[in-house]
Amino acid sequence: MKLNDLVPNEGSKKRRTRVGRGISAGKGKTAGRGTKGQKSRSGVGGNLYRQGGNLPFYRRLPFMRGEGFTPPNQVEWNEVNVGQLAKFDANTEVTHQLLAEANMLHKSKNPVAILGRGEISVPLTVKVQRITKSAQAKIEAAGGKVEIIA
Repeated sequence: MKLNDLVPNEGSKKRRTRVGRGISAGKGKTAGRGTKGQKSRSGVGGNLYRQGGNLPFYRRLPFMRGEGFTPPNQVEWNEVNVGQLAKFDANTEVTHQLLAEANMLHKSKNPVAILGRGEISVPLTVKVQRITKSAQAKIEAAGGKVEIIA
């Protein structure tokens, strides 16, 4: 088999209809658009602002557009589960910097929040910006301490 032997499957390729090419082509004169009227002319459609008396599309949208949908001062958090902290040695002080060095943060400039998923058995001192009640209870039950920093 050579490259010049390759052909597409039967019926997979269909030629486009060339409209407006004479009566013998079957789509001559009006080219399948009917007779007269707005939709028979070129350049019709695509203008979302003209809707024949209805409230235009753009005015139906919410008034705040672009950056107005997401609050500009919103804080993104790096979420770390308690189960992920179990890999640290006992009596380690877990800080933002230590988590960043261990590649456990999505964006290192964002603050850290500890969530309660997973189990922990090693005592750790955790210094983070936010922690859930269940995560705090699990860390303290393992003999560790939690400090909330600003």
